[in-house]
Amino acid sequence: MAATWAVRAGLGVVVFTLSLEVLARVCRRSRSGSKGVLKEVIFFPTKVACVEHVFMPAYQCPCLLQHGVETSFARLLRHILSANSTLDLCVFAFSHMDLSRAVLALHARGLVIRVLTDKDYAGITGSQIGLLLKAGICVRSDSGAVHMHHKFALVDGRRVITGSLNWTMTAVQNNKENVMVTEEPDLVTPFVREFQRLWEANDPERLRRTTAPL
Repeated sequence: MAATWAVRAGLGVVVFTLSLEVLARVCRRSRSGSKGVLKEVIFFPTKVACVEHVFMPAYQCPCLLQHGVETSFARLLRHILSANSTLDLCVFAFSHMDLSRAVLALHARGLVIRVLTDKDYAGITGSQIGLLLKAGICVRSDSGAVHMHHKFALVDGRRVITGSLNWTMTAVQNNKENVMVTEEPDLVTPFVREFQRLWEANDPERLRRTTAPL
């Protein structure tokens, strides 16, 4: 009997040791898999400073604001302007002129821009949506019965910028807000799917067909 218990105890130690080794390998693999993946959190309100250096690094802006400061807003702009091929923007309120300037700059570079916004806020005073439409950027307004309250952007389909921040001056300079920026695939992919779902659901041609009289 004593020998049997000794064998069982020995096997238990072996199994426990192997379990610890497997767990350690999984943890190491998880850490190495995430190594180098962009993960950044930005808090607002931002410090008020000139952001011309973000748009035109060589330009010496004569304004009276502080220059060369890497504020929260400057960091957000850099992430947006880092796009190389596409920018998908899904935002409730959009009235910040420098954010509009960044989107228009990407459009001028030939990037494919898609903007999805809330139908009730697209036409309010100060909204930048009209300027985007005038520039030829494809914009769709959500037609649902409730507000399209998302605030996220997809850069090249592989980086998501999301959080509580509306794209307004008040949110950027006055409110306590947060923005998360990441290229973690498990987090980016659901946003890609959600944007595509809403984009297709608000296709004007599709809406015309569904509302046309029989």
